[in-house]
Amino acid sequence: MKQLRIRTLAGLFVVAGVLSWAGARLWDSVGTLPRVPLAAPIVLAVIAAVLLATALSLRARLRAQRERRPGAKGVEPMMAARAVVFGQASALVAALVAGMYGGTGAFLLEYLDVPSRRDQAIYAGLSLVAGIAVIAAAFFLERVCRLPEDDDETGGTAAPAA
Repeated sequence: MKQLRIRTLAGLFVVAGVLSWAGARLWDSVGTLPRVPLAAPIVLAVIAAVLLATALSLRARLRAQRERRPGAKGVEPMMAARAVVFGQASALVAALVAGMYGGTGAFLLEYLDVPSRRDQAIYAGLSLVAGIAVIAAAFFLERVCRLPEDDDETGGTAAPAA
């Protein structure tokens, strides 16, 4: 399984942001811009909380297993792999969504004197922050579930077989 790359997420974020900003300008010139839902930052924050709780739980269980504490529940490899896949998928979607709301929010910054547009800009900004929180939680979860590297894979010096 490949690790998340910040460049990939940043690229998705920027492309979605630019397209969203341009789309918002175009849509506003021909009609009424769709509203930013209040639920957007809430849903993203819940996903970030679930990812963080999963990472903290797995970290505690792995630490207890590593220290060989009596009664420690182990972590099944498939469960950890599923958690990482969920985190990676969430981070990719969050990068797109945060870019989309970031672009819309950047467009709405021009209209802060209109109360309804100001509220929409706030919701877009909160969605952007919550999307970044999802990405951070996904990186943390991935770091928790990473296997310790052994010398053979990293190019270290292993004793040759006789």
